[in-house]
Amino acid sequence: MYALVEILGKQYKAEEGKKLIVDKLSLEEGASYESGKVLAVVDGENARFGAPYVEGAKVLATVVKEFRGEKVKVYKFRRRKGYRRTQGHRETYTMIMVDKIEG
Repeated sequence: MYALVEILGKQYKAEEGKKLIVDKLSLEEGASYESGKVLAVVDGENARFGAPYVEGAKVLATVVKEFRGEKVKVYKFRRRKGYRRTQGHRETYTMIMVDKIEG
C-alpha cells in the first residue's frame, strides 16, 4: 500500500515503514507529522484518486532527523570580461518515517 502525498508543495510517494526525505519542516526529532493532502491511495488492485485530494485520507509520520544536503557550487563566468563568481549553497532537509496511511 502506498499513497501520493503533497508536503510543502511537492509530491512524494509514501509507503508504510519507509523513510522520506522532504524539505525542512519546523518540527523537532521524534515529533509526529500528519498530512491530509493525499492525492492518491493505492492498495493492490484498489486505487482511489482525489480531485485534488482524497477525502478522509491522511498520512501519519514521525520526524527522524534534520540534516543538511551536499554543497552545491554555483559558478558564474563571462568570457573575455574578467567576470567570475563562485558561491556555495547547502539545503536543509528533514527525514520522516511513514508510520501509517489511513483511508
